Amino acid sequence: MMSTNFTATSERPMRRYLRGQTAIELAVLAPILGLVLLAAADFARVFAMIVSLNNAARAGVQYGAQSTITAADFNGIKAATQNDDPSLALTNITVSQWCDCAPGGNPYQCTDAVPSACGSPPEIWTYIEVDTQGTFQTLIKYPGIPQTTTMTGKAIMRAQ
Repeated sequence: MMSTNFTATSERPMRRYLRGQTAIELAVLAPILGLVLLAAADFARVFAMIVSLNNAARAGVQYGAQSTITAADFNGIKAATQNDDPSLALTNITVSQWCDCAPGGNPYQCTDAVPSACGSPPEIWTYIEVDTQGTFQTLIKYPGIPQTTTMTGKAIMRAQ
């Protein structure tokens, strides 16, 4: 019986010691865990911005690809790109257009004369490309990683 009482009393100081040790471990690890959570949040924000930039470019291309008339409406294409996500701070939108005789042929400027290689009657395909650009800023400054970086999105589609 005495040994049972001895064991029960010797466990109590050990429990107090473990409670204090756990508190110290938490105090040491909490800032590290917070930094890991911030880094994970920034990582997710990078991918969300890439998706938003590509979606905005796709919206502009879809507007321009409706017909050859809308393919020449660069201001409308830019407006469709900006209106896709108004909260996205686009720093640059570049719209370009080119023509081609056939897929994989020799592209040329649509304002130029149709090349003789296109045949007669020529089948001309018009392509629209929208490039978007935005600036990403991290939540905190990480050592060895720039706090701001430029991200880009791109979409290309053939006009109907």
